[in-house]
Amino acid sequence: MNRRNLLKTFALGAIGASASSLAAQESPQGRGPLRRRQAGGSSTLRPLRMGVASLHTPDNDPEAWAQKALDRKFRAVNAPNVKLDDKDRIKAFIAAVQKRDIIFAEVGRWVNLLDADSEKRAQNLQTVTDGLALADELGAKCCVDTAGSFNKETRSGPHPKNVSKEFFDLAVENARKIIDAVKPKRAKFSYEMMGWAIPDTADSYLRLIKAIDRPGFGVHLDIANMVNSPDKFWNTTRLINEAFDKLGSQVVSAHFKDLRWEPEMNVHFVECVIGEGDIDFGTYLTRMAKLPQDAPVMIEHMKGAEEYDRCRDHLFKVGESVGVSFFG
Repeated sequence: MNRRNLLKTFALGAIGASASSLAAQESPQGRGPLRRRQAGGSSTLRPLRMGVASLHTPDNDPEAWAQKALDRKFRAVNAPNVKLDDKDRIKAFIAAVQKRDIIFAEVGRWVNLLDADSEKRAQNLQTVTDGLALADELGAKCCVDTAGSFNKETRSGPHPKNVSKEFFDLAVENARKIIDAVKPKRAKFSYEMMGWAIPDTADSYLRLIKAIDRPGFGVHLDIANMVNSPDKFWNTTRLINEAFDKLGSQVVSAHFKDLRWEPEMNVHFVECVIGEGDIDFGTYLTRMAKLPQDAPVMIEHMKGAEEYDRCRDHLFKVGESVGVSFFG
């Protein structure tokens, strides 16, 4: 943990110790103590579920796949490679995770909903629509994609029109089409936040929510993806609190990874192992734990299982210092 984050974590821990009381009790599932902290005598910190973007293990056997997640202390998983029409396989995965008190966090459908090729764009829209239907079958928190890009070289690359009214209107139209086609009962459709495309701020996400105007739309939070300036990089505590103040009640899942600044003539932020950068994870975890809904913490973009496990262990330590507990 670098000096900046260490000071933040100790400060949060000191505040929590003076303003709260910790009590240990057996979890409803009987799997060990869940620590709760009273904040101001009224709010309770909810135990969090942690997961990873990939378990780096085969998913041909649902039981072994789910057990691998539990063995690594993960109580949330992203959807395995399963097709919407493979009902028996879907049921097997649902049974495997439910047996271990694990939840499905996300069905990721990483395609460009604004592809320049009209035929490809239609195919991508169907891919995401099927993804939301699968998420609803699995009981996942969300199906998530970026809102797309006008960049012709890469599905999520920068483009001057990615923050335009045209982009916003198309993002609204696509979300409505996807949600109206599926009419999900459990899962939400969400756009991942991006630094160079809408939704890029809490306010732009709020505008999307209002414009889409569908109960089937939810917020996918990614603080690292919101950092696109030196001011935001050095003030992630403020950025996190603003995001939760404005969007918290609608957050369905959140991505966790860290950022460090690579010194160059131009601003260059690089994703890194959690704890090796400057994001304030003490505040991030505390605000997640204050949500009334069960929104999982999903670590992403690590190079392999070892890096994911290092991130997990660091978040356990930060959580302990600020009074946030985890299932598992």
